[in-house]
Amino acid sequence: MNQIPAATNLRVALVHDFLLDLRGAERVFLQLCSMFPQADLFTAVYDEVGTQGRFADRNVITSGLQRLRPTARNFRPLLPFYPAAIESLDLRGYDLVISSSSAWAHGVIPDEKAVHVSYCHNPFRYAWTERDATLAARSFPVRPALAQVLHRWRQWDFIAAQRVDAYVANSKTTQQRIERYFARDSTVIYPPVEIRRFAPGEVGDHHLVLSELIAHKRIEVVVRAFSRLGLPLVVAGDGPDARRLHRLAGPTVRFAGRVSDHEAASLLRTAQSLVVAATEEFGIAAVEAQASGRPVIALRAGGLLETVLEGETGLFFDRPDPASLCAVLESFDPADLDSGACVRQAERFSPDRFSQEFSAVVEQALRQGQARPAAAHLHESARRTRGRGLARQGRTRS
Repeated sequence: MNQIPAATNLRVALVHDFLLDLRGAERVFLQLCSMFPQADLFTAVYDEVGTQGRFADRNVITSGLQRLRPTARNFRPLLPFYPAAIESLDLRGYDLVISSSSAWAHGVIPDEKAVHVSYCHNPFRYAWTERDATLAARSFPVRPALAQVLHRWRQWDFIAAQRVDAYVANSKTTQQRIERYFARDSTVIYPPVEIRRFAPGEVGDHHLVLSELIAHKRIEVVVRAFSRLGLPLVVAGDGPDARRLHRLAGPTVRFAGRVSDHEAASLLRTAQSLVVAATEEFGIAAVEAQASGRPVIALRAGGLLETVLEGETGLFFDRPDPASLCAVLESFDPADLDSGACVRQAERFSPDRFSQEFSAVVEQALRQGQARPAAAHLHESARRTRGRGLARQGRTRS
């Protein structure tokens, strides 16, 4: 599927933060795997069951943390150890390294002659955009130590970013963060969405949340709004915030737990709308909803401003609070939005389009890497670090 001719005779390594379940970032990684069928896969930790066996036919190489057998439910306490784990992966002898990173995968250390292209889903949110919220959620005695950990992580993150030859961002929102936090330019290529898995159908009476249940997704806003209005809502997903959300929910809110791909497609096809309260970097579920012919009701922020057409394929609310969402829900009429327009908008994000655009970036990076001696590459990295990068790091220091 759109294999890259320039990489045919190269040893290729694909690197992902962790392979423990199947979310948006892992689906992008699957597309990269299809583009590089000869590549070895590297990741800090791997769970074949959690990823539904989708990587079982590949050579998956893990770090020493694999001995602890973490899962999607319990991997978070190991966060301070992942940067060292990712740096420990042995990439000697690989000509092309492609990382898929929302945290630490971009920090791998390739062979000095290798070309490293990083697809960035977002700079590690808990150290950058969500730092203050992360600290506020911890008890006062813990905050100073955690603040120091996050400060050290920022330093590591910035230095790691200077080793990457070419960055690709999943949205303009992420592109701006890469420039701000890493002082690096990037190319925007929207993620691939398996739009063929979805199709319009008979619509029911429920609205839908399809998300991991974690604090930064702001699902509390949606649960409170629907409970206040007494409107039917299905919450599909699981995560550390599930118990608290159950306590907040009224009788019209149903929790479906973690659902299969087939169940997710059915819920999307029959929903009045998909509701998103988070500031998403891209938001694959919103494109999946539109591929199902269903509109999106979302916070006016982040990547959904790039994927949802206001008044045509969705509506926006202005503040992340229940009152703002309630105001939009009370005026929402699904008949005002065209199912066909939703499907046409989703077609902009096909896997074929992603493969073509990403292939072009990789081929350009390979040409530049072949034309640049290793010493010149190291000199350029050092120059970036001494120049605008250090100035940028100073402005973001905690």
